[in-house]
Amino acid sequence: MKTAALSFQHLLAMYSGAILVPLIVGEALGLTSEQLTYLVAIDILMCGVATILQVLNNRIFGIGLPVVLGCTFTAVGPMIAIGGQYGVSAVYGAILASGAIVVIISGFFGKLVRFFPPVVTGTVVTIIGLTLIPVAINNMGGGEGASDFGSISNISLAFGTLVFIVLLYRFTKGFIRSISILLGLGAGTLAGVVMGKVDFSAVGEASVFHMVEPFYFGTPTFQWSAILTMVLVAMVSLVESTGVYFALSDMTDQKLTEKDLSKGYRAEGLAILLGGIFNAFPYTAFSQNVGLMQMTGVKSRKVILLTGIMLITLGFVPKIAAITTIIPTAVLGGAMVAMFGMVISQGIKMLSRVIPDSPENSMIVACSVGMGLGVTVVPELFSQLPQSIQILTSNGIVAGSVTAITLNILFNRLPSGKSSGVITEQEAQSA
Repeated sequence: MKTAALSFQHLLAMYSGAILVPLIVGEALGLTSEQLTYLVAIDILMCGVATILQVLNNRIFGIGLPVVLGCTFTAVGPMIAIGGQYGVSAVYGAILASGAIVVIISGFFGKLVRFFPPVVTGTVVTIIGLTLIPVAINNMGGGEGASDFGSISNISLAFGTLVFIVLLYRFTKGFIRSISILLGLGAGTLAGVVMGKVDFSAVGEASVFHMVEPFYFGTPTFQWSAILTMVLVAMVSLVESTGVYFALSDMTDQKLTEKDLSKGYRAEGLAILLGGIFNAFPYTAFSQNVGLMQMTGVKSRKVILLTGIMLITLGFVPKIAAITTIIPTAVLGGAMVAMFGMVISQGIKMLSRVIPDSPENSMIVACSVGMGLGVTVVPELFSQLPQSIQILTSNGIVAGSVTAITLNILFNRLPSGKSSGVITEQEAQSA
């Protein structure tokens, strides 16, 4: 009973992060309530599968640590951009390709990781957070194109949700604080019910049980720019996960070898690949669950394994997934400001440790963020260039990431650079 309670606590801690990604992406791509319900349900299920793949420890995959995997917010902006330009099929084609590439390179990613030190990953995370804020602000108004966009009721719901989350974060501690986003979504939805802005028809129409369906959204299509974008997202996610691996290895007194890291990377690649097949999303290790382990002092793999089983069970019940789809868009927007703001905050936190190290790092950040944000705001800047070059310039996240990687090589990897640029265990933990 105690194990089940601890497992359920971990489920709650990661649940808002797990459901927000499909809700945000699905809303942005104009999915129907039925499709959105499926997207949330399959994503919850695949979070459980991904977690179990990572907790297990065999010769081929699995880090063997109490790791909880969930959707990476790093992928939200790129998926919305890819879906808007090429359609949903291209999103899943890119996810499939990136998952396959992660599986292939998992054995020697430890050598590639030197090209993704904190100055690069921090810059990429910051750019992604900045490009997501307009999505949040549009949702606060009721969603782009909504007939009541910017109405007093929508603004009240959005800011009411945001204020509720902020107050919870300020005046509570421990577990309640860790699920403040989830509680904020619940409180905002209740307010929406009172205001008559919640439609329960999706819950009524959803089935109690369903079977998963490969390629639910159709046959995947493959676009080079989309694949490159998702590969970059996967690289950043792997670096983020590396930090979680080292943090957990320290907490559990389990020394990690290069082989262990390779199996961890391979498990994430398999999770991404399965996500592409079953129309879920890319995954990364969730740091909020590491915080919960520190708080409770319980670091058992058995607890996390049961969390994975609970997630899989929930994923087979569309009724539960449908409940999340009734959240008013304005309420989502209010929560998204906090969530995406935290993405930016995490990027700044990562950069704050490396910018003081050298003026070169400052230049890397300045040019990369400037390029990433600039291309996002004015995407037509490079429209006259050949299509092959536009693969790197048409997306702000890709443009900023490639700039950061290139400048890091120029300043920190070439012989004249002041530092080796090799990521250390300490840097991995900070990432």
